[in-house]
Amino acid sequence: MLMCTLNSDTPRWFAVVTKYKCEKSVLRTLDLKGIKAAVPQQEIIRLYGKRKRKVVIPVISCYVFVKITSHEYVKVLETDNVAKFVSFNKELISIPENEIELLKKIAGEYTQPISFTPLTYQKGDEVEIISGQLTGLKGSLISIQGKRKFIVELKNMGFSLHLQVEPKNLRKAIY
Repeated sequence: MLMCTLNSDTPRWFAVVTKYKCEKSVLRTLDLKGIKAAVPQQEIIRLYGKRKRKVVIPVISCYVFVKITSHEYVKVLETDNVAKFVSFNKELISIPENEIELLKKIAGEYTQPISFTPLTYQKGDEVEIISGQLTGLKGSLISIQGKRKFIVELKNMGFSLHLQVEPKNLRKAIY
């Protein structure tokens, strides 16, 4: 976890906690203020009775990521529906650019087909994603739910992120 204070010259990424289901409105408001912000989103299909509808939701609920200098700190906090900055021991946590890019990749994952080679996996195995935009990421297999539904834990962002991954998109990690 990288701790850092705001810099007046160099903009850095920080996470902001928003009110429930307000990420998109906060993003629009910050954009109007000229503040660079991101909300990685994913498209999912929801069932409403007998109808299916594609819905776009944030990858991480109640979070907006802002790239700011110290001059923009107060502008962000004054934005409607912004609760606070994510901090640890009263220090803001700066998020590296590559982790923001990782979140954006997660939002658009698994668009390419790949051939299936059956392997045996066990809970606790270290695995690597071998297909799609998250290729090369390593994590721990924390759950096997049937033949086609594995839950992988990634720990690249200072918190644990659980992804559902098909076994054809995994291989045992080589260290």
